[in-house]
Amino acid sequence: MSKVEQKLDEIEATIRNEVPAGISISDVTYEGPELVIYTRDPKQFAQDGDLVRRLASKLRKRITVRPDPDVLSRPDDAREQIMDVVPEEAGVTDLDFHADTGEVVIEAEKPGLVIGRHGSTMREITQEVGWTPEVVRTPPIESSTVQNVRNFLKQERDERRDILERIGRQIHREEMSDDEWVRVTTLGCCREVGRAAFIVSTPETRVLIDCGDKPGAEGEVPYLQVPEALGSGASSLDAVVLTHAHLDHSALIPLLFKYGYDGPIYCTEPTRDLMGLLTLDYLDVAAKEGRAPPYESEMVREAIKHCIPIEYGDVTDISPDIKLTLHNAGHILGSSIAHFHIGDGLYNVAFSGDIHYEDTRLFNGAVNEFPRVETLILESTYGGRNDYQTDQEDSERKLTEVINDTYEKGGKVLIPAFAVGRSQEIMLVLEEAMRNGDIPEMPVHLDGMIWEATAIHTTYPEYLRDDLRDRIFHEDKNPFLSDQFNHIDGGEDERQEVADGDQCIILSTSGMVTGGPIMSWLEHLGPESDSKLVFVGYQAQGTLGRRIQNGWNEIPVGNGGGRGRNTMKMHMDVETVDGFSGHADRQGLENFVKTMNPRPEKVLCVHGDESSAQDLSSALYHEYNMRTFAPKNLETFRFV
Repeated sequence: MSKVEQKLDEIEATIRNEVPAGISISDVTYEGPELVIYTRDPKQFAQDGDLVRRLASKLRKRITVRPDPDVLSRPDDAREQIMDVVPEEAGVTDLDFHADTGEVVIEAEKPGLVIGRHGSTMREITQEVGWTPEVVRTPPIESSTVQNVRNFLKQERDERRDILERIGRQIHREEMSDDEWVRVTTLGCCREVGRAAFIVSTPETRVLIDCGDKPGAEGEVPYLQVPEALGSGASSLDAVVLTHAHLDHSALIPLLFKYGYDGPIYCTEPTRDLMGLLTLDYLDVAAKEGRAPPYESEMVREAIKHCIPIEYGDVTDISPDIKLTLHNAGHILGSSIAHFHIGDGLYNVAFSGDIHYEDTRLFNGAVNEFPRVETLILESTYGGRNDYQTDQEDSERKLTEVINDTYEKGGKVLIPAFAVGRSQEIMLVLEEAMRNGDIPEMPVHLDGMIWEATAIHTTYPEYLRDDLRDRIFHEDKNPFLSDQFNHIDGGEDERQEVADGDQCIILSTSGMVTGGPIMSWLEHLGPESDSKLVFVGYQAQGTLGRRIQNGWNEIPVGNGGGRGRNTMKMHMDVETVDGFSGHADRQGLENFVKTMNPRPEKVLCVHGDESSAQDLSSALYHEYNMRTFAPKNLETFRFV
């Protein structure tokens, strides 16, 4: 008998001693980080609302209780009983029964009413029918991404369950070493923006944090070939943690599966969906530009299949000696600060990913309170000594002035925008400005993936700012459903029609003008001196967006996604409106560290141009007397 089997037998004995007489325990197993308890008496289990909580506290495990398949009521009978229990105003749109696990997936417009106060309605469902309910939201805006991910995971349930059981045994295996040390190796995004990738190593475990590309620099990928990463084989990685879905953090996650990785990816649920959306588009853009994609779409599906979603604040075992907790980073939907508790109180490391410290219209500001943090790996995109962004109210005022000025001249406003995050932020600003009469009502055309990304945002309102979440829960007040917003889905013909039409606002990907529909819009509107191109997000070095921002007015046109042989002189005005970035500015980064509780002993400043990382590192050292570094790629830091 293996050590894992012995441990499971011990856990099962403990559970039998804890549960009331008359409740049977037929099996106990691991599925990923969770302990799954099977019982022939699910109704009695559900009657004691605190029983699972008490077991979780005693065993220090996340616990799921499932009924034995042979004690389940018929799905047709259960369906009627569930609909009797769930309030009609919950808007149940689908019930999907899975007899192999005893789960029923309930899709509803208002999931909170299916869950009930402290889970009371879910317990009542189990008491009535024996099935274990899992609740998901019906997207207020139909999302092909969310639907495709859900359908795919439904089709792969059996294989996914095998994957989770294997991962669970790896997580809960016996520790093999008595040594104690912690190392972090930088594989990318040091003294540069993009290709984020780090390795956290202990004697037991090797974890990869992020694996992205570098905007505007084809072929520059993280140093995955080194021994600390994949040099000794992809199977040497125990886990991957994805802080958020932007391509400079996620683009090469599927590549790991091409190299033979077969382990878990830990992220939030919206990050999983957005990663699927963005990486598939990444492959599509590469094909359109005539570049060989680094992996096939099948690898994206493999990545999604191996994702283990965890919610903010949930402490999760990911190996015998590491616990992971994700916290809101305030950057984009589902973005996370990844906190690692290593060993039995040995050491704590936090990776900021990309953060925004202050509240925005979309998100609550980044969390910076942790039980313990000895070392912080901190982004420094706007860490330069002069990188102070405009106050958000001033930024919104300037944007409305630019729009009004362009409208009066009869022109159009073209805004290159990241599909995820900045587009939705700008949409909220425009919706309110039109509603309040600050700018004239006019069409707002959304091109590229912006509409689909917006649909994903409305699927997960619990990840949005508190007041916005409350508005979306009431569909009649959902700002993303405003009549002004038009999804460009008619391709080049519709773009030509818009270009020939009246004043309007156009939000289009890509945000750094590196390809995609923005190139077509520049070709249509570039010659118009009455129209304006407005940058509202960061433009990385080497991108066409940065060149235009710096005064370059010769843009590539024709086929090839911006790599055509012809150029066109651009006459439209160019404006930059700061303050809408999803990144904290210099003051925000300093405030994040200043108010961090507890304050870390060491800070590694990464994900910024060389001067930005060094400026921030120097400032934190002088102001807070802490050890700071602006590492280069391929440096390793030992912390214990």
